[in-house]
Amino acid sequence: LEPVRAKKSIRPPVVMTKNEVLRVFAHMQGIHLLMAKVLYGCGLRLMECIRLRIQDIDFGQNLIYIRDAKGGKDRTTVFPKSIQMDIQSHVAKVRQIYEQDAANGYGKVYIPEALSKKYPNASGEFRWQYLFPAKNLSIDPRSGVKRRHHTIESCLQKAVKVAVDRAEITKRISCHTFRHSFATHMLENGVNIRVLQELMGHADVKTTEIYTHVMEKDISL
Repeated sequence: LEPVRAKKSIRPPVVMTKNEVLRVFAHMQGIHLLMAKVLYGCGLRLMECIRLRIQDIDFGQNLIYIRDAKGGKDRTTVFPKSIQMDIQSHVAKVRQIYEQDAANGYGKVYIPEALSKKYPNASGEFRWQYLFPAKNLSIDPRSGVKRRHHTIESCLQKAVKVAVDRAEITKRISCHTFRHSFATHMLENGVNIRVLQELMGHADVKTTEIYTHVMEKDISL
């Protein structure tokens, strides 16, 4: 007889209440606060947020485009109006950095090889710049080219950890908890589970259904 593999039990995700999200935000500032708001407001994975480019933000349609996400898929998600002004002023700062880099003979950004063949001038265009650029220029180990990459994810991870401790929240909260909280709060607000599946980029609705187990339910007797 073939051995039967035990089914891996799926643990319900840790989620924050809306109040806890606000408490964590209260102990964050600057770029890290803005990134945390994007994680929560748009339901992004950490690296999806880190790798966003200027052209992925659509103010007209209130959408954010996620390219080459988990499983190599593209998707769109919501872009809440509540963070649009902050993002707009942030984009203006990124443009200043880009223009200064370009004036100094830099200003080109990493582009995947297939895309760089298709769009040979793209690496020098503002729309392709990272939304959250690194503080400093660095040498790309693959090409030896000096340029500005995206910010390092560990900085945001540390900022979230510090904020959670300062907010005195004892749950195990990471950057990914913002995504779980987005999904749960969407369901609590009455969003259809199939719509949420699309926003989250889940291949199977069963993955999305896990959030129904951690929704706030009226179970008071």
